[in-house]
Amino acid sequence: MSAAKPQVVTRDAPPRAVWALEQAGLSPLLARLFAARGVRSAEELDDGLARLLAPEGLKGIAAAATLLADTLQRGARICIVADYDCDGATACAVMLRGLALLGARPGSVDYVVPDRAVHGYGLTPAIVDLALSQQPALLVTVDNGIASLAGVAHAKALGLQVLVTDHHLPALVDERIELPAADALVNPSQPGCEFASKNLAGVGVAFYVLLALRGELRQRGVFEAATQPRLDVLLDLVALGTVADVVKLDANNRRLVAQGLRRMRAGRMQPGVAALFSAAGRDASRATGFDLGFALGPRVNAAGRLSDMTLGIECLTTDDSTRALELARQLDAINRERREIEAGMREQAELKLDELLSNPALGGDPPPALALFEPEFHEGVVGIVASRIKDRLHRPTFVFARGADGQLKGSGRSITGFHLRDALDLVSKRHPDLLKKFGGHAMAAGCTLEDDGFERFNTALQQVAREWLDETTLTRTLRTDGPLPPEAFTPAAVAELEAQVWGQAFEAPLFCDEVQVLSQRIVGERHLKLRLKAPGGLQRDAIWFGHIDPLPDIARLAYRLSLDEYQGQQRVQMVVEALADPG
Repeated sequence: MSAAKPQVVTRDAPPRAVWALEQAGLSPLLARLFAARGVRSAEELDDGLARLLAPEGLKGIAAAATLLADTLQRGARICIVADYDCDGATACAVMLRGLALLGARPGSVDYVVPDRAVHGYGLTPAIVDLALSQQPALLVTVDNGIASLAGVAHAKALGLQVLVTDHHLPALVDERIELPAADALVNPSQPGCEFASKNLAGVGVAFYVLLALRGELRQRGVFEAATQPRLDVLLDLVALGTVADVVKLDANNRRLVAQGLRRMRAGRMQPGVAALFSAAGRDASRATGFDLGFALGPRVNAAGRLSDMTLGIECLTTDDSTRALELARQLDAINRERREIEAGMREQAELKLDELLSNPALGGDPPPALALFEPEFHEGVVGIVASRIKDRLHRPTFVFARGADGQLKGSGRSITGFHLRDALDLVSKRHPDLLKKFGGHAMAAGCTLEDDGFERFNTALQQVAREWLDETTLTRTLRTDGPLPPEAFTPAAVAELEAQVWGQAFEAPLFCDEVQVLSQRIVGERHLKLRLKAPGGLQRDAIWFGHIDPLPDIARLAYRLSLDEYQGQQRVQMVVEALADPG
């Protein structure tokens, strides 16, 4: 299965914006990179806590703060209803730790988390019944609940109060948005919410609810402003969940992540976060967004995919560093198992795709959307495999596995220009009996089918894709920052870049240069090791992971920078991402 060749374009860095950022004290390299990402003044890069958007901008947050404050002050029990991914786990940990800081009676706050294979997603009636064993007066959802119409109704019928905190899109019923009948609802994606950052992760929403609760308790005289509990101690968890959920890093999210990374680098983090760094073999004193997204996040996510997310939540909530390390090592072992399962599923998926692409009617090109199912696929890993295929072929992709109840559980990942949740909504309207349930975002969504519904779904998805996608949207675009100045090929420059907050919609720097290939060889199983001569005659080391095809003598490469450390020596190397057409 060959990768889709990208169209490589260079980001525009407006000279006036570059000049203004340089005048504010940024290095020429950072000024150029930030200007190319829409930053126009140094004030936008101020990551101080005082620059965070105020909680009052979130619709429903005053009602949520009042509800929580009333519950705390009468000593009633609270049950947090979590989700089984890293965002949900960190949101649960933030809420548990935050409520304790704000005066919850010891033992009065607990949580439940669905089992992916047994309960499915969100506040279902079954999860409400599970939570009843804790005898709560109030259910608080984190990273779920906005589409849980039946679950909230069931909880209310049983006499429970419900606070929904979420960031997903609400449910559509007969083409109308319908919200759950909760006592309070906080979600920047709900109709009528004017909060300036629509991109908060579930953990970010939970953190903001705690800020509002602290303000409400302060107004009631519980705290003085000078002695109120500090909630910034939770920002390492907020940063982890925000990056792991791949939400857009707008200015507000970048501040949350920057503050969390700063705490990690200073050694001021939860024992579980420190333990995850240790289990992953990463140096917390040099923590980056890459560490959170590709080392810590997957280890927490692995619990929800293959085991029980209570492992992840306990790791993030224990204050016992020994216990935290024990749990982090268990999560690491589960993640290794997840990688093995994923590798097998990807191999099966590639065989099916090779068979599909050999169809003469397709002319060697993949269809505009992909849907795959094998009986042996594991439900907990379908989203990862869908993401890998989407990245490789640049097509909206769904991967299905058979759940414990016999139904097909699918997870999809999309490309720019194809709103996945809206596509599922259109499929459901055209085929009312096909989707048992669905939900999600523009770029990621899930759905459930009856066991015999896969072929119908595939046909319906293809029809929507043919209507919505054209050659432009089906061509992968790789945006680069152009040539790297020779003087920036240094460990100090790499360290400066790694100290910044990069992520979704604020991508890490990717440079593009024409080079002479001096030598190339295969290392490991599928990696191309290169020695290159760059502009100016400088020789550089490079590696292209997962690529074995030889390069021409002269090549234009898109690459990022990394530090290769060996025996105490640091060397800068290029990590190749793509071969571009000649400039």
